Amino acid sequence: MAKKPEFASKIGLIAATVGSAVGLGNIWRFPAETQANGGAAFLLIYILCVFLLGVPVMSAEFSLGRAGRSDAIGAFKNTGGSKKWWAVGGLAILASYFILWFYMVVAGWTLEYLFQSIGGSLYDFTAGMTEGEHFSRKMGEFISSGWNPLINTFLAIGINLAILIVGVQKGIERLSNILMPLLFLILLIFCFVSLSLPGASEGLAFFLNPDFSKITPTVALNALGQAFFSLSLGMGILITYSSYFPKETKLAKTAVTVSLLDLSVAFLMGLIIFPAVMSFHLEGEKLEGATLIFVTLPEIFSKMSFTRLWSSLFFLLLSVAAITSTISIAEVTVAFLQDRFRMSRIKACLATLLPLFLFSTICSLSQGPLSSITIFGKNIFDALDSLTTNILLPLGALLLCIYLGWFAPKALLKHELSNNGTIHSKFHNVIYFIIKYIAPVLIALVFISGLIR
Repeated sequence: MAKKPEFASKIGLIAATVGSAVGLGNIWRFPAETQANGGAAFLLIYILCVFLLGVPVMSAEFSLGRAGRSDAIGAFKNTGGSKKWWAVGGLAILASYFILWFYMVVAGWTLEYLFQSIGGSLYDFTAGMTEGEHFSRKMGEFISSGWNPLINTFLAIGINLAILIVGVQKGIERLSNILMPLLFLILLIFCFVSLSLPGASEGLAFFLNPDFSKITPTVALNALGQAFFSLSLGMGILITYSSYFPKETKLAKTAVTVSLLDLSVAFLMGLIIFPAVMSFHLEGEKLEGATLIFVTLPEIFSKMSFTRLWSSLFFLLLSVAAITSTISIAEVTVAFLQDRFRMSRIKACLATLLPLFLFSTICSLSQGPLSSITIFGKNIFDALDSLTTNILLPLGALLLCIYLGWFAPKALLKHELSNNGTIHSKFHNVIYFIIKYIAPVLIALVFISGLIR
């Protein structure tokens, strides 16, 4: 059996793992959730959830992945628990592959808007339309058209294939070492610009001054779900990536670092979005998913000097996040095919990504020509999004915590978090307590909430 690949450096390890977590959950879901749930009150609960749920569950996934030294299924099989628990790893692989179907489509959208921003065609306004009407029409026409979204989706798949074939160190790690610093640099530039806008203080007040009367059980549950989603828990990514961690990696410290950096991206997006929205008097608009990214933000850029520059930088930022996320999601299946079926790296990458030319085409066309095909009243794209986000991911994370807290060998977490007794910290006992007693309850609430949505 070929030697398991490892990340070559601590910086590369952190960059790759942060890149796997940073994605649409931070950049467009977080601002939308913050606006809908009371601003700073939601932010406060969200930060607590990241540390109460995110760090322990991430530490647990890291422990399972490094101990198993295999794909998401092999990690369960190799850690001495009941053989039936491998199905939890299978669930994570299935969920991550379903996510790839529609995530590649969104990655294609970001690439198209990057190209249109650079070329300027995004801002060729239609006479008689307001900026908001123009961008709403442009988004609707683009995502519902036939070939144009497909071409960009295929380009996103091709970029992923080129990176993944090269391997863990030369592909994933090397790319992350370049793209993650670039992402943070662009975020900081946008923060400086947004905070210098007139009226930015009103946006800051909404984002940073909590009104505790707005904290309700619903807000707390939404913050919990956002923390869970933004850290990529339950997707098999963290198990897969941690199988590439060197033995000396301090898992709890790595989990804290990754969670802090992931939280920083969401926080910086809040500092960008809300001052800009208030400055240009768009606070009445609902910041909702694709509408925020492809309508509201271009509308803001159109009102700024150097429109094409800021628009190009932003969609470059979003493209970076989309690519680092998709390669990490795809790596879950690539690792599975390599470890379970002894495929070569090239064959595993081709077997993972080539079918997406069909599956992602179906998801893309479900926004237009195939929109009449529905599942429980939703088109295929939205149905897959709802299935994975609301059901499969929290279910997988719930079962993982139950396994590690109650059925895995008791020494597994202790040995991995302490690096076989070389690191001594009471924090490890806290993590084990949370995984065994608290995390299952909290994740069960997220799962139940997803079922009834």
